[in-house]
Amino acid sequence: MDSGDTAWMLMSTALVMIMLPGLALFYGGLVHRKNVLSTVMHSFFGLALVTVVWVIVGFTLAFGPDVPLPILGSGFIGGLDFAMFNNVGLVPSTVYAVTVPFVLFAAFQLMFAAITPALITGAFAEQIHGIAGTPGKHPVCRTLPKDSVSLFATCSAPSSTWSGTCRLQWT
Repeated sequence: MDSGDTAWMLMSTALVMIMLPGLALFYGGLVHRKNVLSTVMHSFFGLALVTVVWVIVGFTLAFGPDVPLPILGSGFIGGLDFAMFNNVGLVPSTVYAVTVPFVLFAAFQLMFAAITPALITGAFAEQIHGIAGTPGKHPVCRTLPKDSVSLFATCSAPSSTWSGTCRLQWT
């Protein structure tokens, strides 16, 4: 393990994490006063949600050993060797970032996984306000697979709220 590489990775991870509140405040300054809180919370909620998903399964799907798929072959998705951060510790990896602790490498990659949804939320800041009261028009419901996996989404939004709700029902 190299102390210089470890210090640089710690500093880089912290700098990327500092970008998230900066980005939230930047997007908050671009919207009207009534939308500042929701725009800032998009970024912070994204950080919390991505962190949980990353620790449970995201890191292992991105950096786990390859799983051979029937048609596509191997190299597209990782196995579950690192699920729940199993086998991710202070010992450096033999494959990724061999001079820093493996958990630090995972944290560094987590920061970029967390800032990506925050960047995307800026694209629809103040753009999703016309959907209340129009069933089936919520952006989440439009992107869900409907009949392909026998899952359909019934979307409804009361006119008094800004966002719709999706109820998922298995058939």
